[in-house]
Amino acid sequence: MGLRELKKQQTRTAIADIATGLFAEHGFDRVTVAEVARAAGVAVNTVFNYFPAKEDLFFDRQDEVTGHLARVVRTRPAGTSAARAIGADLVAALERGEPTLGLGAEARVFWSVVAGSAALRARALEIGEAAEAALAAELAAEAAAGPDGAYPRALAGALAGAHRALLAEIRRRVVAGDPPEDVRRAVAAAARAAFDRLDAAFGDTGSGDGASTGAGS
Repeated sequence: MGLRELKKQQTRTAIADIATGLFAEHGFDRVTVAEVARAAGVAVNTVFNYFPAKEDLFFDRQDEVTGHLARVVRTRPAGTSAARAIGADLVAALERGEPTLGLGAEARVFWSVVAGSAALRARALEIGEAAEAALAAELAAEAAAGPDGAYPRALAGALAGAHRALLAEIRRRVVAGDPPEDVRRAVAAAARAAFDRLDAAFGDTGSGDGASTGAGS
């Protein structure tokens, strides 16, 4: 990363951090983009250059989250099912305290802000749907399925749906005030059980070694 790119990244991070602090203090819906710009010492247009919508200020890592499941499937070892790869990735993320899971010290405030804003809840749903669509596209590409191939979309729906439900359980427990270690342990156990069952249900479908993802394979 060059000096200019580094400076732009630092500016983007600083704006997002200031915005998050304001949202946590006052609530997402009560803070304007102009107020964020003023607190960050930049013009409103500068904020919009980095963040096209106000929700992007809060979910500033959404691009990383949206493409994550597809990357996990694309880079998994040959012979490993998509279900097993996604399950193992989630358990590993829980064990290392991956920040995007929302288990850190400020996670309760973060998810409480989401719970208090219909706009943020809607954006969270959009992010989950985008992640599922990216996963479906990856599975379809592996299977050389055409645009009408329904099975990769159904498989992606099952896997992404389970993943999304487990993330929702993290949010629920964090907002309820459960200790992070208890949340981590409980959700990791649930993830192992859920994805083991999904792996058994789908067999070697989507194993990353050229296996067909057509129904009945």
